[in-house]
Amino acid sequence: MGTPEFTIGIEEEYLLVDASSGALATAPEDLIGACKAKLEDRVSPEFLQCQIEIGTHVCKGVVEAREDLRHLRKVVAEEAAAFGLAPIAAACHPFSDWKTQHHRDRERYNDLRRDLGGVARRLLICGMHVHVGLPDKESRIDIMNQMSYFLPHLLALSASSPFWQGEDTGLASYRLSIFDNLPRTGLPPRLASWAEFDRTVQALVDLELIEDSSKIWWDMRPSSKFPTIEARICDVSPRIETALSIAALVQCLTRMLWRLKGLNQRWRIYDNFLVAENRWMAQRYGVSEGLIDFGRRKIVPMADLVEELIDLLTEDAEALDCLPELQALRLVVTEGTSADRQRAHLARMLDEGTPRDAALHGVVQQLIAEFHEGL
Repeated sequence: MGTPEFTIGIEEEYLLVDASSGALATAPEDLIGACKAKLEDRVSPEFLQCQIEIGTHVCKGVVEAREDLRHLRKVVAEEAAAFGLAPIAAACHPFSDWKTQHHRDRERYNDLRRDLGGVARRLLICGMHVHVGLPDKESRIDIMNQMSYFLPHLLALSASSPFWQGEDTGLASYRLSIFDNLPRTGLPPRLASWAEFDRTVQALVDLELIEDSSKIWWDMRPSSKFPTIEARICDVSPRIETALSIAALVQCLTRMLWRLKGLNQRWRIYDNFLVAENRWMAQRYGVSEGLIDFGRRKIVPMADLVEELIDLLTEDAEALDCLPELQALRLVVTEGTSADRQRAHLARMLDEGTPRDAALHGVVQQLIAEFHEGL
């Protein structure tokens, strides 16, 4: 079996807001059409009318993905501007109320609304999914089992949803609290083989509870459409460079775990009960409080964990031509996550005497500006 190319693809979900007020806005069908005219199947409407989703081509690495993602973000921003709208790449909107949002009147979305009941109405959340190509099915399961250990690290670095309906939730990623209300979410179970995964999914398909594995919404899964593993735990990142650094981390981790297999080694697999504790710490604190190192039985600061990841993955990053992007994860720790920046911006405006509603509008303007960085 030859070495995979470890190609990557990035999917991002955006919220559309009124460029002046910052409030959520419905994406007109003409806007979706204008984006599709330029981007074809790389753009699509999402479940809620205020959302839009993009997906890159299959890319060799983050250098190629940067150009593709930059183009996608630029086109969406330009076409939205023609309608007085702007996209933001934040996992939750700082102040809009989910109860005023509506899903698109299409068969697949109507079915989803029916199947999920009231839970579906609260899905005012946006994530980023990173695919890494692995042609061998058994390798997808094996590497997914090992990669689960690192999913909290990805969440901590990507956290961008501290607010919900204008209130500070105290969490760095409130998005995950909403998403976890859905069935078939959370950390993936440990699976022995592709056959076991297939049997597990088929049991629900045979009962007509789901159509296929696309309704399996674990934090990481074998993709239902592509020969990839798909990391799904991340909040969407306002800054494109943060998104690319996280994508580089997923790609490098995949290559590293594959490389260990060639050395007759593997990453230790811990029980989901323990990994879930790190998942909660990442959800609650982002990068500010660290994560548990189960081998050392201590909580390690995120700055130290990032340095350890860079050391561990340098060989892989050099082979994949993404060492600068991997090293840029240090900036997420030193400058804070998007959740940290949003809170800091709100605090500054409140300290200056700005009324809270206006200050929250200011947070949205900050998110609009960050979306446009580097475009």
